[in-house]
Amino acid sequence: MPGKPHNNSELPPFTVTGLPGLETSQHWIFLLLGALYVVAIVGNALILFIIKEEQSLHQPMYYFLSLLSVNDLGVSFSTLPTVLPTFCFHLKQISFNSCMAQMFFIHLFSFMESGILLVMSFDRYVAICNPLRYATVLTDARVLQLGLAVFTRSFCMVFPLPFLLKRLPFCKANVLAHSYCLHPDLIRLPCGDITINNIFGLFIVISTFGLDSALILLSYVFILHSVLAIASREERFKALNTCVSHLCAVLIFYVPMVGVSMAARYGRHAPQYVHTLLSLVYLFVPPMLNPVIYSIKTKEIRRRLCKILLGKTF
Repeated sequence: MPGKPHNNSELPPFTVTGLPGLETSQHWIFLLLGALYVVAIVGNALILFIIKEEQSLHQPMYYFLSLLSVNDLGVSFSTLPTVLPTFCFHLKQISFNSCMAQMFFIHLFSFMESGILLVMSFDRYVAICNPLRYATVLTDARVLQLGLAVFTRSFCMVFPLPFLLKRLPFCKANVLAHSYCLHPDLIRLPCGDITINNIFGLFIVISTFGLDSALILLSYVFILHSVLAIASREERFKALNTCVSHLCAVLIFYVPMVGVSMAARYGRHAPQYVHTLLSLVYLFVPPMLNPVIYSIKTKEIRRRLCKILLGKTF
């Protein structure tokens, strides 16, 4: 029910939701989400451990993969505090400040993932188009600089969001459409003018997801042009094969995100659980599939993983 407006000294709590219309299946969904969390957390932790222990993987491509795994762990741990209690214990209240913090970290890691995928495409571009300069261009110091640049950009983009929301009065029921806090969901709730929030939200989406996806596409245009110039069919296949894992990571990140955006824009009459499921796919599938893809496609990671799973000493 609508209530009176809240000021900054009386910050309202929020109510997160599970899957409207599927309440009787909540426990099964909890088991599914719990399994996805286990795969994502254990898989990315193993990737980090293997890269640390395997000397042959101490090179830029796998340093960037380490960043991706750390980021995917961040995504998983950002959603976990509200998702599992919502589906398992039906605990749906979250304080205003906790919601702002969760929103901050979810969007921070989402923007960082986009940036990491961009620098990984730059790594593939240099490796294929300028292989003789690879070692001089992507030094350890350059890898660190790129990682810090990705973090700094993402932090600067997300940092204003909680403050822009906190200045607004809240007078509605403050029921969120998801089991976690997202900015597009939160800006529907205030009764004040949200023009600045909408403009800033559009700006950061275009300058992160929009710009990154365009540059990734451009890098692969150059990569494809360079590969097609290789005379040997076997060498062309070998060069493209080094990009397969990254291309899969790009697709499983951007395709669900586009699906969420399209559903929000054109699927307003669809059941609410459709939007919630798409959002869950967007946040849960990349952290779960990325370690699986790289484990399958990278021989060194696959060999080391087999040793761990078979319990062999090394």
